[in-house]
Amino acid sequence: MSESSTSNRSENRGASQAADDKSGGRSEPTRRGGGGPAGSRGRTTIADGVVEKIAGMAARDVVGVHAMGGGMSRTFGAVRDRVPGGGKSVTRGVKAEVGEVQTALDLEIVIDYGVSIADVARSVRENVVSAVERMTGLEVVEVNIAVSDVKLPDEEDEDEEDQNRPRLQ
Repeated sequence: MSESSTSNRSENRGASQAADDKSGGRSEPTRRGGGGPAGSRGRTTIADGVVEKIAGMAARDVVGVHAMGGGMSRTFGAVRDRVPGGGKSVTRGVKAEVGEVQTALDLEIVIDYGVSIADVARSVRENVVSAVERMTGLEVVEVNIAVSDVKLPDEEDEDEEDQNRPRLQ
């Protein structure tokens, strides 16, 4: 081999080694159009209702939360639950505003009597933020909580009252 071909190989090996050093030893795949990894091509949008469902489920999981929504929304919800195909609304008492990378939530809850409202509200915030951020990748900028009622031990639930009434009269 000639001396010039040996020096060309050394230079090429040096350039290749420098490229490997920059990429951590991994070679980059050849890209055809698109420009970027396949997982980052395009946009993902998340509907407000999706975030509301996630937040509603996360809030209901907290001990001390008796129900979601205020009196009127629970009344309408009880009626909707009785309509065939209506089903229970997971989003009752939850309102979300969803942007491209952030979301803000408003929750209306009913607390069980005897629990610390501050502790329950803190637990609800933590649970909701964790669930929404983990499942959607959105940053939760705020979770506003309105405690609309306290469920007393001797009070019947509105849903229980409806269940005890005969369906036909």
